[in-house]
Amino acid sequence: MKTDSIFYRLFQEFPSIFFELIGNPPETANIYQFASVEIKQTAFRIDGVFLPTQDEESPIYFVEVQFQPDSDIYLRVVSEISLYLRQNKRKNPWRGVVIYPARNIDTGEKKDFLELFDSQRISIIYLDELGEPASLPLGIATIKLVIEEEDTAISTARELINRTQQAVNLQLPQKQLLELIETILVYKLPNLSREEIEAMFGLSELKQTRVYQEAKQEGKQEGKLEGKLEGRFEAKLEAVPKLLAVGLTPEQIAQALDLDVAQVLLAAQQKRSQQ
Repeated sequence: MKTDSIFYRLFQEFPSIFFELIGNPPETANIYQFASVEIKQTAFRIDGVFLPTQDEESPIYFVEVQFQPDSDIYLRVVSEISLYLRQNKRKNPWRGVVIYPARNIDTGEKKDFLELFDSQRISIIYLDELGEPASLPLGIATIKLVIEEEDTAISTARELINRTQQAVNLQLPQKQLLELIETILVYKLPNLSREEIEAMFGLSELKQTRVYQEAKQEGKQEGKLEGKLEGRFEAKLEAVPKLLAVGLTPEQIAQALDLDVAQVLLAAQQKRSQQ
């Protein structure tokens, strides 16, 4: 899974999630711009930098996403930050944030930089210790989907989709958030069929997502697209047991896949008889 690109997209499109993640008001994002920064004349690249756009008192935030053990990570992070500050001569204070999927991935040697950690100049976030997705803000819960186990990722994604659709006064753009959830699922579950994704997102929301747009582009014309989606009858029936297993009702599956409820029930019965 390309976690770097996922997090880059996430923070670029939803910078408020980062500030929620570090305990700041999400509105803080309004005075920042986010970018990936390559340091000149070196092999260093900082995953993400939040640069304040309005004043010299707000800190610069350097973000490093680390999903593989690396004993030299803190030496590298401090080196990158120091070189950036030297080359850019900014007067703002700075903070570093390192994001891990779990504590056991954090194998970095901290002894030379203890003051930076003690002062919270550099802070560490372990995604699996943030709490249950249902109790978290929607943006942070979406981040946690990245580390969800495969056997629970679909049900968790379904819960996130429902929360997104039902949220009142949602601060994050709904369409973009749905697309991000979809993107994470595509990376995590490459064997997931288009029919399963269609059913999870619902037909009305699906038309706004990347999966539907790709199918539309392949079909070129709306009529061809409808034939493409409706003509895959066997694949739709094969998707039924998985969708029942993640909590969708036969009625929901029938509506999403454009099947009769009787067909859904028959597919479920045939699956049970084969077991």
